[in-house]
Amino acid sequence: MPVIVLASPKGGVGKSTCAVLLASEFARMGAEVTVLDCDPNRSLTRWASHGLPKGVTIHSDIGRSDVVATIKKSDGDGKIVVVDLEGIASQLVSRAISQADLVIVPMQPTALDAEIGSEALALVREEEEALNREIRHAVVLTKTSAAVKSRVQRELEIQLNGAGIDVIEPSLVARAAFAELFAHGGDLTSMMNNPKIVTGGKVDKALLNAQTFTEAVYERLK
Repeated sequence: MPVIVLASPKGGVGKSTCAVLLASEFARMGAEVTVLDCDPNRSLTRWASHGLPKGVTIHSDIGRSDVVATIKKSDGDGKIVVVDLEGIASQLVSRAISQADLVIVPMQPTALDAEIGSEALALVREEEEALNREIRHAVVLTKTSAAVKSRVQRELEIQLNGAGIDVIEPSLVARAAFAELFAHGGDLTSMMNNPKIVTGGKVDKALLNAQTFTEAVYERLK
């Protein structure tokens, strides 16, 4: 039962988008996925209110006192737990990280996001020291350009790789379809097959991006 935790002290970096894409794509691959919405903004709960993909369940209003118990309760062969955390450093965040098989830190390719994202990496290191075990973690760059990598993105990737930090490829491109998931629910496949949903096109490219991102995460869980 892999536990994937999305962590960053900064809001708006794409934690909830990553959580939705992973949950929906893993479910499409046949896994049973439990999502924990621990973010006060309740983005995942809004997504779920429009209809969840088959194979996905959600728990909302998860707090510091019950996050560990809820993760353990969701334990089971062939199941995946995805935890979307609040955008601050807190006991809730630390407790969720302590249960993780993989912590993903989303960052936009900016100097500010890199600086704040390093705080999430520091939290992982603190939990590793407290538990006396390694917690696998990686950074994914989000809201990147669909055309070419910016200079800042290239420099940030070099900086992260130089520090020995795992960077997930591909990055998550800024796609209208990702944002529309929160308004319509379901997954990208259902969105692509629904002519009533206007996404600005390119849902197929968004789906490919989500699939390859999920496959890269899966490789880190094996």
